[in-house]
Amino acid sequence: MGCSERTKEIKRRRHRKVKVGKLKRQYKAADASGKQEVIEKLTRLTPGADDILSNWGVER
Repeated sequence: MGCSERTKEIKRRRHRKVKVGKLKRQYKAADASGKQEVIEKLTRLTPGADDILSNWGVER
């Protein structure tokens, strides 16, 4: 039997949280062009990218 929708959503959130953490580490270590790539990846990953970027101190 398949997972409930709630379980799927929790799994997606946890996976997204791990991905955002990895992207944050990549952003801190990257040069200017690398930072732009990380911003683009984050924007594709989550609809709340603007809030996350403002928390990171990034102006868009």
